[in-house]
Amino acid sequence: MFQVREDEPKYAFLQDKESKDKNRYGKPIELTTEGDALRNQSLNINNDNAIGENPNRYKQHGFYFTADNCIACHACEAACSEKNDNPGHIAFRSVGFVEGGTYPDYRRLNISMACNHCDDPVCLKGCPTRAYTKFAEYGAVLQDPDICFGCGYCTWVCPYNAPQLDPVEGTVSKCNMCVDRLEVGLKPACVSACLGNALEFGVIENIPENRSQADVEIPGFPDPNITHPNIRFQQTKTLNRDMKRVDSTSIKYHRDDKEGKYQPMLDEKHGKKKMWGLEKLLASHENAHVMFTLSSQAVMGAFAMLVVAGSLFSLPVINAVQQSSAFMPLLIVMFVMMGVGLYKLNMHLGKPHRFYRGFNNLRYSPLSREIAGVSAFFAGLAGYTFFSFFDNGFTHFLSSIFATLGMVGLATGSYYMYKLYRIKARPFWDHWQTASTFYGSMLSLGSLLIAIVASIFLDNSYELIKVLAFIAAIGLVIEAIGLFVHAKDLKNGTGEGQTAYYELSTTFGKTYWLRNGLLALNIILALIISGTSLTGGFGVFIGILFTISLIVMAYLGRIIFYALVIPTTMPGAFFWKNKGFIDHARESGLANMQQLGVVYERHHKFDVKELMQTIKEHSLSDMLAQAKAIVTGK
Repeated sequence: MFQVREDEPKYAFLQDKESKDKNRYGKPIELTTEGDALRNQSLNINNDNAIGENPNRYKQHGFYFTADNCIACHACEAACSEKNDNPGHIAFRSVGFVEGGTYPDYRRLNISMACNHCDDPVCLKGCPTRAYTKFAEYGAVLQDPDICFGCGYCTWVCPYNAPQLDPVEGTVSKCNMCVDRLEVGLKPACVSACLGNALEFGVIENIPENRSQADVEIPGFPDPNITHPNIRFQQTKTLNRDMKRVDSTSIKYHRDDKEGKYQPMLDEKHGKKKMWGLEKLLASHENAHVMFTLSSQAVMGAFAMLVVAGSLFSLPVINAVQQSSAFMPLLIVMFVMMGVGLYKLNMHLGKPHRFYRGFNNLRYSPLSREIAGVSAFFAGLAGYTFFSFFDNGFTHFLSSIFATLGMVGLATGSYYMYKLYRIKARPFWDHWQTASTFYGSMLSLGSLLIAIVASIFLDNSYELIKVLAFIAAIGLVIEAIGLFVHAKDLKNGTGEGQTAYYELSTTFGKTYWLRNGLLALNIILALIISGTSLTGGFGVFIGILFTISLIVMAYLGRIIFYALVIPTTMPGAFFWKNKGFIDHARESGLANMQQLGVVYERHHKFDVKELMQTIKEHSLSDMLAQAKAIVTGK
């Protein structure tokens, strides 16, 4: 257990004596009942089997922050990092601020923020490896870096910057509520270190002494309805009508006098000049996701056309592909494309050799379900490809079985590929346009894939290409409708969504309109190809133009999708929270100065020895049994 010093000051000890029955969200503060199996279990802190004697051990605890008292001394940050032995580029708790007005009427609001140990922790539901657990003890949401494989999905879904993805180690870690201190009656290290009495801690809804407020919102704090966080605020000093973020995000907070709350709004920091922004797009860390989603959607679209349109509905021109010399080369190309996409995605993980843990949270995580669906699709594609080499009744039966598996995996994988981006903390993604783009790409890119292979291996593929061009046109129109409605909704919206449209039309303005122009051109070319019998040199020219244009358009649209998203994160005034500064430091070389707290990403190290040990310790049957247990709850 944690050792309490003999001279520990009185203010460092927890002082809750009574508590309410329910919190403001209607959930019980007592997380277990007498006789519950979750009670009287050790947290095994430092391998100690002792059980803490805190009388409020099974009640939901939380932080209280009084902005009036915070002087931004960073003592809480320092105490937290020292307690958890964090490197300079990782901070479980950090202090940011928003400011408003001009001299002499200048106001600053400091905000100290860590994990809020929410009632509805989206990090726990999103994590595919089940690295997160919400404990009955203190309501703490704890994360195990040894289980994490570094996908970073929890950093996407959390609105508060709480999970920290270490670009060196390749795993996530975060605030652990200092449960070792709570077990012996001490407050968390950050609270005990606070100089201005801005931070307090205790059973949630118990307002600490000398405080009159316990609000769930403060300027700069994301919508508490996303997760029901266990933090309460006090801020009584008058602020300016507009409070601005001191970072690179084009957002300010405007006071709505009717509701008495500050709402996030657009702050046009960069003017209205349209730029290409290609250096930011091409340097994006999400290129692996771009390659995976585009390649997998192309292959899924082509597979669906072959199996559904060709086999089930017997569409003559597509069904003829299965009887032609282009069929096997097409399947091989699809298999290779899918394999390369999966490889790139896996190597994007912080710990690629832990890939098998992606199946651990099928009950809750859309990412885990996507991994399972895509894996089933790849297995079905592989079996369908292999048995298609043989020509007898039994192999035809087996290829049908694998085709069915592939279609089930396609339906599941593609749906959850879309669902995993419906993140409330990322309004730019949280729109049905994500589905229209993904499924539209399946039709357009899948058609293009079949057409390219058919034009190489078939002497007469004009009728096939006309049908494929029409299918591609349908996909492009679906995508165009979604993009139009999405842009309109963002432009007329507020907060991070409106800001995303502003960045789209300024920082990436020229690239955005190039993508839109290529989309319109591709629809026209697809309709021309589908309505005419283009032959000769001119037909070849139109086909090549359409191919290049569609690929460039798809890449630009997808990289914008990833690079542009603006999360509902806390205002980041300091280095590890300010993405604008991080990018600048890495590009200019300032990241080499350790005191700035910025490091280059270098966790993509494939440890062969650890991989072999993993394979020895976890057989395929064990992994499947574990997945079954998670799904069935047994």
